[in-house]
Amino acid sequence: MKSVKGTSKRVPKYCLHKASGRAVVRLAGTDHYLGPYGSDESHEAYNRLIAQWVAVRKEKQYISERSKLNEPRLSVGDLLTRYRSFAASYYVYQGKPTKEFVNLKYAMTPLRRLYGSTLAADFGPLKLKAMQQHFVGLKICRTQVNRRIDKIRRMFKWAVSEELVPSSVLHGLQSVPGLRFGRTEAKESTPIQPIDDIWIDATLPAATPHVAAMVQIQRLTGMRPQDIVNMKFCELDRSSSVWQYEREEHKNRWRGQRRIIYLGPKAQEILKTVLNEGVEREYIFSPKCSEDWRNAERRKNRQSPMTPSQRARTKKKNPKRAKRTCYDVDSYRRAIKYAIKKANKTREPNEQIPQWCPLQIRHTCATEIRKVAGLEGAQVTLGHSRADVTQIYAERNQQLAIKIALEHG
Repeated sequence: MKSVKGTSKRVPKYCLHKASGRAVVRLAGTDHYLGPYGSDESHEAYNRLIAQWVAVRKEKQYISERSKLNEPRLSVGDLLTRYRSFAASYYVYQGKPTKEFVNLKYAMTPLRRLYGSTLAADFGPLKLKAMQQHFVGLKICRTQVNRRIDKIRRMFKWAVSEELVPSSVLHGLQSVPGLRFGRTEAKESTPIQPIDDIWIDATLPAATPHVAAMVQIQRLTGMRPQDIVNMKFCELDRSSSVWQYEREEHKNRWRGQRRIIYLGPKAQEILKTVLNEGVEREYIFSPKCSEDWRNAERRKNRQSPMTPSQRARTKKKNPKRAKRTCYDVDSYRRAIKYAIKKANKTREPNEQIPQWCPLQIRHTCATEIRKVAGLEGAQVTLGHSRADVTQIYAERNQQLAIKIALEHG
């Protein structure tokens, strides 16, 4: 009988021992006699021994792989590579990486540059504090520094769960507190303030119809910028007097929450101007439509006649910078910035429109709704699960305090 080594991937065969007429199997160099060759008893013994042999092999293989993963020579750079492979499959939605995965590089790239060759088991609290100070030196605001440090901690937490590094490493990193307000050299981010309606109204005439409609609807509903730019025809329910817009993908979807935005008569009238365009597309607001409108305005206001070559020119089928089917938060913000710049060209120096962003519209709406319907009304409209989050968006109504001061002060 041919010997089968214990390290072989093949399963040892059921064989005949000719001298005794018994069945035999060799496992790890040792012969095991099973009884009369061909009998049910010998086959049962063979199956039992093979099952035990496979289980032992799997256990040894598992221990071997874990011993390699717990290799004390594992560097931070190697750990970053492994964690990135995990994050690429974890932080994904509909086959595309999420914003969280994209933002990981802002924390991981400096970590690799400063401590890539350092042993992962030696990365302790002092090194994490050094990373904190490095981010502070980059003039990053305090809250952003804390977010990047949390991402590094999260990576080591994953490494501990995978038995790549000892749990003591994570315990040490958890002892490092985040930067606190007024107790660090890191700069503070400027709180987002509401924008006055006078500046919104002054900007709208210089914007394209689609951008102006987005601004007006966001002002009426208080929805997030990512909600307005990703509005789809299929997500809009117009069956009742108050239209309902329910996003399939939103900020708190992973928590199992629904996000329904209600559109009243004013928002409906604005939307109808876009819905009646008769264009079949997935998203309601399209940069391509804005570009077509802008080009049409240029042709209408053209002073000189169009040359024959310009008239005969055809659009490229596959342009290098084709307009996308929908806006994103950044392109929406840039469109507003462009409209402000265009409007300021015709205004006096002392009447210039200040720079504002879409998120300020949400704050303006929240402040107004809170004054009318209270904190609960603002909470429901903004889609917050906790009232303390609404406090960030809605300015505290000072009228009651002023009234009390006038009466009792």
